[in-house]
Amino acid sequence: MGSQRRINPIGIMQGRLLPKYKGRYQAHPVGYWQDEFPKAAELGLDCIEFILDYNDADQNPLMTQEGGKEIQAVCERTGVKVMSVCADYFMEAPLHSENNQKAERSIEVLQQLLKTAAELGVRDIVIPCVDQSSIKNEQVRAIFIEAITTVIPNAERSGVNLSLETDLDAKEFSELLSSLDSRRVTVNYDIGNSASLGYNPIDELSTYGERISDIHIKDRLLDGGSVVLGGGGQTLDCSSIICLSCIIKAHLLCKHIVMIKVLMFLSNSLNGLNHIWINNFMFYFHIQKSESK
Repeated sequence: MGSQRRINPIGIMQGRLLPKYKGRYQAHPVGYWQDEFPKAAELGLDCIEFILDYNDADQNPLMTQEGGKEIQAVCERTGVKVMSVCADYFMEAPLHSENNQKAERSIEVLQQLLKTAAELGVRDIVIPCVDQSSIKNEQVRAIFIEAITTVIPNAERSGVNLSLETDLDAKEFSELLSSLDSRRVTVNYDIGNSASLGYNPIDELSTYGERISDIHIKDRLLDGGSVVLGGGGQTLDCSSIICLSCIIKAHLLCKHIVMIKVLMFLSNSLNGLNHIWINNFMFYFHIQKSESK
């Protein structure tokens, strides 16, 4: 029945413990998503990051009151929580889409997600702004800011973070966060994406580390695709990832099942001895622990 409480909850991206839905690498498993929760509980995981796809969105339980109740029942039965939602929907239909009708519908979807998230106790809605939904220039940036600003008041009332995943460098991302001026707009830090883009984690963490609320753990080659953790360009080892999550109080979402046991072992070990690890990590990356969270 779930796991013992850890300082930093560890979970997995939805679908990683099940047969792939229609052969897709990352997708909500329509019709059998419930089967993953007892598997996660057996592994001692704390949570599953739910996915909302653009395709089949109308079949996703996040989009209806009845579906939300079913998710809640499965969580209570297994002890595995839904702490975050990866809204891949906005990859295909960005809030800053050039198609006004599509953009308006996306805002409606995000408002519905916030309602369901608040009811389920979800902490983060991850909004991807990468690849086809990238904030690629100042014009797009302005449209995105205008769109998400309409949703921020609801996020603040609901107590749910709008966790942005972008391909912006540290300076550009920090400027975007400052322009939005809300502590409910946070950062989804994907270490694999940063590795692929060639970004320096010291620059990223020292610039916006205290705004990170959700961490995706995977690895990618420089300018390339995903590989087993340690086989690509990421420069944070497992113990550093755990220390990072302790500092900023973020939860960890694995994208590779082989890393779960290692991270869980380190996490449980650090529960009692985290101060030395954290202090060393903070010294190395020049991060100050935020007292406001």
